[in-house]
Amino acid sequence: MIPIALDPRLTSLAVAGNGTLALRRYRALRAAGAEGALLFSDDPGAEAVEAAGANLRRALPDDAVLAALHVLWIVDLPAEAAEALATRARAARVLVNVEDVLPFCDFHSVAEIRRGDLLLTISTAGAAPGLAGVLRRDLETRFGQEWAERVAHVRALRRAWQQEGVKMPEAARRIATLVEEEGWLA
Repeated sequence: MIPIALDPRLTSLAVAGNGTLALRRYRALRAAGAEGALLFSDDPGAEAVEAAGANLRRALPDDAVLAALHVLWIVDLPAEAAEALATRARAARVLVNVEDVLPFCDFHSVAEIRRGDLLLTISTAGAAPGLAGVLRRDLETRFGQEWAERVAHVRALRRAWQQEGVKMPEAARRIATLVEEEGWLA
C-alpha cells in the first residue's frame, strides 16, 4: 500500500450505500473536512437524510456522476450491486473501495486519530482491520487533545522561521529540540 493524504477541497469524494456503515463512512469524510462529499443512497434512512442534507442523492451514481468523482466508497450494498457499481466506477477511472471486499478495493481506509492538523493513521493493508482499531485506541490515549495546540504552536514557529530564512534542516532540528525539551514524547 502507498499512503497518501487527500485534500478534500481538491477531490470529489462520495459514499454509495445504505445503512449504518455507509452513514459512518460519510460522517468520517465530513469530519475530515470533505464538506462537499456526497452520499448516494437508493434507500436512505431518516438519519442519513438528516446527516447528508443537500449532499444526499437518492439514487446510486450513474455513469455521468461517476465521471465527475475521484474517490468512491461503496458500503452496505448487496454484493452484486456493489460489484457492478465498482466495475463502472473503475471504468470511469475512479478509485474505489468496497468495504470488506478486497478484490474491489483500489485503496484501504485507515484507522485514524485527529488532533487538529495532526493526523495519525494505522493500516494493515486490509488484512486485520480489528487490529488497526486496537492500535488506534491505544494511540488515542498517547496522543491527547493537547497535540492540536502543539501542532498549531509549531506551525507558528515554522512560519516565523521561514520569514527569517531558516532552511528546512535547521527548522527540523529546532522542532526536535522543542519536542525533547518540552517532554512531549516522554
